[in-house]
Amino acid sequence: MPVPPVPPALARNAVETWGTDGRRWLDDLPDILDAIARDWRLRLGRPFDGLSYHWVTKATLEDGQRAVLKLGPPGQGHLDVEAATLEFYQGQGAVRLLAFDPARGALLLEQAGTPATHLVPARDEEATEAAITVMRRLHRPPPPACPLPSLTTVSATFSTHLQRFPADAPLPRHLVERAGRLFAELCADSSDTVVLHGDLHHDNILRADREPWLAIDPHGYIGDPGYEAGALLYNPGPDDRDEALLKLVPARVERLADGLGLSRERIVAWGFVKAVLSEVWTAEGGGAPGSRALDVALHLLPHLP
Repeated sequence: MPVPPVPPALARNAVETWGTDGRRWLDDLPDILDAIARDWRLRLGRPFDGLSYHWVTKATLEDGQRAVLKLGPPGQGHLDVEAATLEFYQGQGAVRLLAFDPARGALLLEQAGTPATHLVPARDEEATEAAITVMRRLHRPPPPACPLPSLTTVSATFSTHLQRFPADAPLPRHLVERAGRLFAELCADSSDTVVLHGDLHHDNILRADREPWLAIDPHGYIGDPGYEAGALLYNPGPDDRDEALLKLVPARVERLADGLGLSRERIVAWGFVKAVLSEVWTAEGGGAPGSRALDVALHLLPHLP
């Protein structure tokens, strides 16, 4: 079947992130699509807009069920983690995993609706409540021998950044040092361990029919439930540094604390850590930090425990 041109952002990210494996995957993409469509008996639609790291397209199963096909370079591990996380959720709070082919880097997923992004800022309270509802559904104790990584593995991201950037650029060093220490403290004194989505924000919370909202694109960790709240403080659209969006943070903190049964101080701490971590990831990928995540971190800094 004819494949639409690969968006420049996807082509660039695939090569920069996965090197020769990413280039090979891009070259093989038309053949992979043909084989998956044939073997899974799918009718493929056009890919979604804004593709960045994966090829994602609507699909229709032989029985008429609507689905989403997600492809990425096989053997890199990230799709295996997503599949394992969705397999654990079994459709509770997240889209169902319909099929997974690790050798070809293919996930077939239940299709959901529009993201909670459209609720912000006019109906921000409703968007936060949607996230709380989803988190309550997702957060359950991990099973024995759970294959998902511990959240503590993320700690190395802070130390690696500090070694790479010994000065106050591209991020103030004291912020990264404080976030790294606080991350370790929050993990160490956690009283609860659950399976985390790992990247829960407004764009990854979609309206649905069988449940009001369903999560997509889990990164999958085992750790403290408070971590999940962090990304909700600087999303959606973190590149938009509108002061009005920053003013939504205090109400979100209160609502998340009440809805998740966590202290306000813990939500603030995880919010600060996750906001700094987001900027560290930006620097790690060669980008220039300076999004609303940084604004949120600086806003929360005076309120840390």
